[in-house]
Amino acid sequence: MSDFWVSSGHHLLDRNEEGYLVLTDEFLKAYLARPELIPPPEACDAERRLYRRLSKTPRDRVGDDDILAIRDSDAQENWRALIGFRDHLLAHPTLESAYLSLMRKGTGNTPPLFIQQLVHVIMRNVLDDVDDPFALRAGELFYRPQRLTQHEGRVLLADEELVDGAESGMHASPLIAMLGEAAARNLDVLVEDNAAGYFARSDAFDMVLDFRHGGPGRTAFAGVMERWLRHMLGLGSQITPLERIEDDNWTWFIGLDAEATRIGNALWEGEGPAVPGIDRVVALFRLDLEAMAQARAPIYLIMAMTPQRIVRMKPQNLLVGLPDDVMAPAAGAS
Repeated sequence: MSDFWVSSGHHLLDRNEEGYLVLTDEFLKAYLARPELIPPPEACDAERRLYRRLSKTPRDRVGDDDILAIRDSDAQENWRALIGFRDHLLAHPTLESAYLSLMRKGTGNTPPLFIQQLVHVIMRNVLDDVDDPFALRAGELFYRPQRLTQHEGRVLLADEELVDGAESGMHASPLIAMLGEAAARNLDVLVEDNAAGYFARSDAFDMVLDFRHGGPGRTAFAGVMERWLRHMLGLGSQITPLERIEDDNWTWFIGLDAEATRIGNALWEGEGPAVPGIDRVVALFRLDLEAMAQARAPIYLIMAMTPQRIVRMKPQNLLVGLPDDVMAPAAGAS
C-alpha cells in the first residue's frame, strides 16, 4: 500500500497493541525543528542551552526558571507553548487519549496549530489501512480548512491555505480562476482517472474534492466519520448523507463546525427557514449508533460554510457532542 501524509510525522511514532499512537523522542524532536524554536543568531545563552539540552533529551523537565532565563519575551512565549503541549502529551499513554483530554477538559493555552497537527497524525492512523483516495482526501477536512465553490452542479472543496496563500504572480489554472484566487500550482478535481496520483501528491493538499450530494466525496467523508468514531470512542455507527432532513420531530443534532452549530441551535429554537445563513448549509448526514437503543431517534449532522465560503470542520464535535447516555470508552486508555 502506498504511503500518504508523510508530513504528519506518523513514521516517528510507535503504536501500542490496540493500534493507538505512542509518543517517541523522535516525534518530540521534530517540534524543536520548528523555525520559531530554533535559536536565531542573536539568541541568548540560556535559550541556546535549553535548545541543546532538549535536542538530546526531549523529555527533560523544563521549569519556569529555565524559560524566564531566556531574554527575548517572544521566545519565552514560544517555549511555554511547546513545553505545555509536550507535558500534556507525556501525561497520557497515547496521542489519542491526549487529544480527547484536550477536547473534554479544554485546550487552555495550547496553540490551535498544535491541535491541528495532532488531528493530522491521528487521522493518518485512523486511515492507515485505507487505499481509497476519495476517503483520504475527505480525511483532509478534519484538519485543513476548505474553500467552497459551486460549478456546473458540483460542490468543490479546495484547500484554503493553498488557494489563499498562493503567489499572485503565477499563472492561474482555469479551476483556480474559478475559485477566485491566483495560485502557484495547478489544482485538479479528484476523479477516478487521476485518483491513483493522489498518493504521490498527498502532502501537497492540491487536489479538489467534489462534495456534491450523491458523489464519491461526500460518501467517502461519511465513511471517514464512521472510522473516527470507532477509533476514538470505540463506537460502531452508520452515517448516511442526506439531501434534506425530513423529520419534524428531530431531537438531536451535532454541528460539524461553528457555523453549523449556530444554524442548528437557531432551528432548534424554532426560528424555521428564516434562520440567517441557512443557505450556507453545505451537507447533512444521519448518524445511527450501534450503541443506541432501537427506539432512539437518529442524530443529525450539519456542515456549513462561513460567509467567506470557508468550511472549517471541528472534528471534536463528533466526540463531545453525543448524547450523555451514549457510553464510550476513552481511546487509548491504559
